[in-house]
Amino acid sequence: MHALSFSTAFIAFFSVVGPPKVLLSFAGLAQIHNARQLRSVALVSSGLAVLVGLGTGITAPWLLNLFHISTPALMLAGGVIFFLYALGLVLGFHIGPVSTHRDAPDLVSGVRELLTPYVVSPLAMTAILIGGASGGTFAWRSTVVLAYAAVIALDLACVLLLAGVLRRAQGTTIELLGRLLGLLLAAVAVDLVLNGLADLGVPGLGDIE
Repeated sequence: MHALSFSTAFIAFFSVVGPPKVLLSFAGLAQIHNARQLRSVALVSSGLAVLVGLGTGITAPWLLNLFHISTPALMLAGGVIFFLYALGLVLGFHIGPVSTHRDAPDLVSGVRELLTPYVVSPLAMTAILIGGASGGTFAWRSTVVLAYAAVIALDLACVLLLAGVLRRAQGTTIELLGRLLGLLLAAVAVDLVLNGLADLGVPGLGDIE
């Protein structure tokens, strides 16, 4: 049962914050950071992502109770936020803090660029909260957090191995891939919102898979 739960959670987190999405975010940073800086950014941001996931997953039931948040409301909020981020990718404009270190990129500017798409990915945080709150035991919440940490470790390995390739990627290619990814993420966000509405009992949405 534990193996099945871990694999299911791993697949879920892979789909929302796996290498296909994370590599695109790092590809943009690779254009303005050298290889050593990119490795530092990858290590620090991955460590922060694991810490945020650990705290969120372990305390998920208490967080939802503390703020009186229902699971459908969480799905709706996460879907809307993620849709806005995806819309930015599709339309080619930046959502989030504007880096002030383009001429002299450093660790802080790199990590700041990854806050929304990677460290505190709205859909990933939503998945962790829902997954952590769905089980009543500490063992289940630990399984959810472990699966999330495993995906982050895989992301880090891919970034470190492909740093050279990312630095040579053309800006136009990155932009095209970003817009394609934005379209896919927008569809995921819409699906999340529809599932939230279905859980609230909105007529006509009860048969959504």
